[in-house]
Amino acid sequence: MSFRNQVLSLSKNAKGSKKTIHDRQVVAARLAKYLQDKNIQIRDIQHLKSIHIESYIQSRLNDKGISKRTGQNELACIRKVLRESGQAKMADSNRISNKSLGLSGASREGTKTAIPNNIFREKLSIIESKDKGVASCAMLERLLGLRGEEAVQSVKSLETWATALETSDKIRIIYGTKGGRPRDTHVVHVERAREIIAIAIERINKNGGRLVDRPNLKSAMNRYSYILRSNGFTGQYSPHSMRYAFARDRYDKYIKLGFSIKESLAMTSMDLGHGDGRGEYIKRVYLK
Repeated sequence: MSFRNQVLSLSKNAKGSKKTIHDRQVVAARLAKYLQDKNIQIRDIQHLKSIHIESYIQSRLNDKGISKRTGQNELACIRKVLRESGQAKMADSNRISNKSLGLSGASREGTKTAIPNNIFREKLSIIESKDKGVASCAMLERLLGLRGEEAVQSVKSLETWATALETSDKIRIIYGTKGGRPRDTHVVHVERAREIIAIAIERINKNGGRLVDRPNLKSAMNRYSYILRSNGFTGQYSPHSMRYAFARDRYDKYIKLGFSIKESLAMTSMDLGHGDGRGEYIKRVYLK
């Protein structure tokens, strides 16, 4: 078995949600390619050394310009693979710690913030002119608080959501959720959401059952991410900022309905799929 196939197999064996395993395998494949490009001949993970990991992380930071937070995530994936291979001692060594590799100081809270409606409309109009399906996904993400993959896979649920919103403000999100955990989300702007869902349904009926015109989920996600990021959804207003804007709307609506701050935070957290115990996290990250 090649080194690449070995680390991919270990990444899968380490378990986790489908998305976690996928992301871990992406990092593992990237590490294998980096070593191959550097002509570092490793046939077994037992021969992987700390210096190889140090070099990889520094290349990602200096040559690719990734953030410290991304570097932390990638290093965590590599550590998981090392532990799965029986190399817990290396995984936990100070030599490849966040501090040693210059990754300390990155906050989990990040730099994103809720995208203002006027800026969202400006960016959306550009995307609409380039890919109407991607624009529909972005609107669904903004109005329903969806993650990117949830928006792309929404084609499986649009009819059900349209029916649900005829009599209530609640929909069930099943496909593409983190960890495969379905959640119920209360929609803020129900009439607008119904309009966007109707437009999306019309588009998929004309486009062979797809919103993003690609043959599989992976290529659809790549297309969706590329169109958004190449047309202004970056930095402070990255794609996730649409979900932050939904969270702000949802929290404000709960407050107007007479719920306490603590209750509003807990219910907003549940609408986002984080559970009722993450209210302070929502306040600190989504509503900052």
